[in-house]
Amino acid sequence: MRLTRLVLLPLAFLAACSQPTGSNAQVSGQTSKLGAPSPGLAAPNRAPPPDFTTMKMSFAPIVKRVAPAVVNVFSQRVVRQQVDPFWSLFGGMGMPQNRVEGSLGSGVIVRADGLIVTNNHVVEGGQQLNVVLADRREFPAKLVLSDPRSDLAILQIDAKGERLPVLPIADRDEVQVGDLVLAIGDPFGVGQTVTNGIVSALARTDVGASDFSFFIQTDASINPGNSGGPLVDMNGNLIGINTLIYSRTGSSAGIGFAIPAAMVRRVVETASGGGRSVTRPWLGARTQTLTSDVAKSLGLDRPVGALVADLYPNGPAARAGLKEGDLIVAADGAPVQDEGVLNYRVATHKPGEHISLTVRSGKGERTVDVKLDAPPGAATRDDRTLTGREPLAGATVVTLSPAVADEYHLDQNLTGVVITKIADGIAAQQGFRPGDIIRRVNGRAITSAAGLAAAMATPVGGGWRLIVERGGQQIPVDIGQ
Repeated sequence: MRLTRLVLLPLAFLAACSQPTGSNAQVSGQTSKLGAPSPGLAAPNRAPPPDFTTMKMSFAPIVKRVAPAVVNVFSQRVVRQQVDPFWSLFGGMGMPQNRVEGSLGSGVIVRADGLIVTNNHVVEGGQQLNVVLADRREFPAKLVLSDPRSDLAILQIDAKGERLPVLPIADRDEVQVGDLVLAIGDPFGVGQTVTNGIVSALARTDVGASDFSFFIQTDASINPGNSGGPLVDMNGNLIGINTLIYSRTGSSAGIGFAIPAAMVRRVVETASGGGRSVTRPWLGARTQTLTSDVAKSLGLDRPVGALVADLYPNGPAARAGLKEGDLIVAADGAPVQDEGVLNYRVATHKPGEHISLTVRSGKGERTVDVKLDAPPGAATRDDRTLTGREPLAGATVVTLSPAVADEYHLDQNLTGVVITKIADGIAAQQGFRPGDIIRRVNGRAITSAAGLAAAMATPVGGGWRLIVERGGQQIPVDIGQ
């Protein structure tokens, strides 16, 4: 069984059903008044249909209201393709050639002036973006905001002053297992398609498809090309962006995942406010999911909650009175089953907002109000790509800070410089990897990206001796000039 990203490659129409692109996964994904529920809509009916006549009622009124706000998103990019060197023996045919790659996904209009939300993987790397409305009009699109951590992206089209139909984002987290839902998108490029099903599960955090793994699971059929399309409730509100499926073949097997509306709203609000990136709040605590053994050692009958393993000095959690060993069991009144749930609940807030945590310790249960901050280091982030003939040439590095540590899932108390990207070049040939932390160069402690660049520019004794931390172990690396 594998996770499948539901992007459809038009030039590989048949292969997209069974072979993932890129990594072994194919994704389907991520109001006139933003998020305001449509007027006149009835409250959700959570009672089962009382008779066969009621079961025959149509979804058509909901589809008629929702479908005009669902769009197709096309992304194209030019890639350099290396031809087999064998052909260079025949008149230079082995020279690299340009090739156009395309992908197809779906999206949702969330603001009447043409603001659209889709999945980041649909548009990532795209040099030309186009959006086709439900009425078949096509517009060029501009990427307003890209948020790889949530796999969401915001596009803008110029509707020339026309007020476009919008899909309201659900304003409350009231989704329940068993609720009827509709999925709308463009699977396999066949055109706008509607499928129905139920919410199969909530708070799926073991999917591992984004930094904030917290998904709505549904059995509504979603397939390649559904990426970025909406999951809609019976009020006609957007409750999620269809993003992933579990599949052996790359086609729907009845287990699909959607990014919840609260995360979608957070990204859309950032773009609506003029932001070009999402600054997420920071709890200032390193937590871990309980295992059965740890739960038993704490006297618990089940492994539920997020255990505080470490606190950043004078961080939000420490200032609010949390202690190492505290067990967080709820956030804003919602149960916290594990670390992933806590991370999601925190990420749906803005820096400066408060989150209410229910905490258990040896002294019983208490409620802690935490004012969330932006992680330190976000505003002064120092990324640089090393060049020249040094061993780290081609590596992109950044000075470690709580903001960087949070982004790359590292211990927030770490110092030094971390490699975030490796391009083809000397660093790749030397075996360096993203995530490697450079501790020392020729006996000199490395505390910043600028310091690393200076140290690498001056070899000692005809070479470099580096101390590299990888997987919690420090490794000495000797490289000659």
